[in-house]
Amino acid sequence: MDDRTDDPTRATHPARPHGDDVGPPYADCVLCGEPTEYPASRPGVTLCPVCEWQEAQRTACSG
Repeated sequence: MDDRTDDPTRATHPARPHGDDVGPPYADCVLCGEPTEYPASRPGVTLCPVCEWQEAQRTACSG
């Protein structure tokens, strides 16, 4: 079955393993709770790649 969709508003998050054997613990996205690409020790707001892209689209200058 094909899980792709033509709906651009439906975000798909890439799977990222959690655990001690894959490196430092990754921080969870503050918007959706999915794992991010950043370590848990990173200060500030952490977003997953999908939410980061969506946030950039929302804040981009439209004029």
